[in-house]
Amino acid sequence: VLLVESGGGLVQPGGSLTLSCEASGFRFIEYVVGFFRQLPGKNREGVSCISTGYGASYYADSAKGRFASSTANARNTVYLHMTNLTPGDAGVYFCVTARAQRCSTGDIDYWGRGTLVTVSS
Repeated sequence: VLLVESGGGLVQPGGSLTLSCEASGFRFIEYVVGFFRQLPGKNREGVSCISTGYGASYYADSAKGRFASSTANARNTVYLHMTNLTPGDAGVYFCVTARAQRCSTGDIDYWGRGTLVTVSS
């Protein structure tokens, strides 16, 4: 299994950024895919997960109304569209996948290497 994130970088407060994750090595529609993040000094936390097979999605409270996930099943790719970013969103974002159809840390089977998001003026 391979999860490769891209799209991280520097953005100003209030700006937008879209992360991408290309997945390979498993049947995309049988797993939940999404993004976790690790903010400085904090544990990893789920941001958003989406079940391509069931059409269900999960968003952390901090992401609701600002972030949106989507998938391109034909390309085994999941996207995280982030808007109205604040310095509190800055950290490393990891692509994840879980067969258990849940989005908690203990259920994640595979992690990407992460991509850094910096929010600063």
